[in-house]
Amino acid sequence: MTRIDAGFIPLVDAAPLICCREMGFAREEGLDLRLRAFPSWSSLRDALCFGQLDAAHMLASVPVASALGLGGTAAQLHALAVLSVNGNVIGVSRELAAKIATHGHDFSFDNARAAGEALIAAKGDGLRVGVPFPFSMHAELVYYWLSALGLPAPQKLIVRTVPPPQMADALEAGELDAFCVGEPWGSRSVEAGVGKLLLPCSAIWSCAPEKVLAVRADWTDTHASDAHRLIRALWRTARWLGTHDSAALVPEILSRPHYLDLPAELLEHAMTGEFTISTEGDVRKTPRYVEFFNGAANFPWRSQAEWIGSQLAKRTGLDPVESAQAARATFRSDIFRAALAGVAPDLPSASAKVEGAFPEPSAAGSLGGRLILDRNAFFDGRMFEPIS
Repeated sequence: MTRIDAGFIPLVDAAPLICCREMGFAREEGLDLRLRAFPSWSSLRDALCFGQLDAAHMLASVPVASALGLGGTAAQLHALAVLSVNGNVIGVSRELAAKIATHGHDFSFDNARAAGEALIAAKGDGLRVGVPFPFSMHAELVYYWLSALGLPAPQKLIVRTVPPPQMADALEAGELDAFCVGEPWGSRSVEAGVGKLLLPCSAIWSCAPEKVLAVRADWTDTHASDAHRLIRALWRTARWLGTHDSAALVPEILSRPHYLDLPAELLEHAMTGEFTISTEGDVRKTPRYVEFFNGAANFPWRSQAEWIGSQLAKRTGLDPVESAQAARATFRSDIFRAALAGVAPDLPSASAKVEGAFPEPSAAGSLGGRLILDRNAFFDGRMFEPIS
């Protein structure tokens, strides 16, 4: 049995790693998967970079940022698989929610343009938004969304880093006007009576990579067999998470003290996509709020990494072409495909695609010819074409 030390942040989208251990998928691959919770993304990233961990549940943007020399760490990271697609939610303080309502917004929870325009009209310049990490999909989606609607970032937008469990407290203390965070911390702000949920991030980009399985590049080179086994174990876990059989059990597993240590009822919102968005009990439904498996959700598309790299380049002044080239190398679709050869029934034959080009689920070229990708669209209709 090979020991693998992996870190995670207490979030619902840590489910693949947690259930990989708890449901025995890691053991089936001969892996003794040891999990350790971390209080912040910076502490988790540093533990991985300094060799205290073999792998981590990591923000999709972090391997890209490391390749671009951002974030102050010299270690290069690879994303061997995508652990989850979507799964973030945007919330606002109760005071700001009241102002947004006066501008006629109905909190429909599915219209990014209407929600963003009402938010800008209610607050405008100086909007303070909390995100869990400077280099995260939370930050990139907020920047993309509000910039597209006429609130340029970072000139007129104040983005602050707040660890997920502290987001509701920062909102209550008046340090933030809004936040973008993964579950259950958005729902926690409603439960605490300090916030109202405005929008799931899937309304901004319907197929955004959120968390990845991150490892050090040198670990990938020296532990190829272990990497393949871990990918296979997580793929089988994700397949189980994508079935109805997992729906009732997953919140109970995640709620345990050594994982999220929160009531299972609070964790069910993300799994079911049914959210109580306000203290008044308003309910909104978001089908597939977070996706772990279906539509090739696990595949580390190099075009996803390029999109992240292009966004980071725009706001940090880096060369966009060089950034895209460096970014695409961090999402290791080649290793993912090799690990699952003969195991997964159908994998994409390409490693990149035009992001935002599929307003409806669409067939994709694949080894088995049966692959259907999920809807992939940006709220403003733009498309992102990779360099190759």
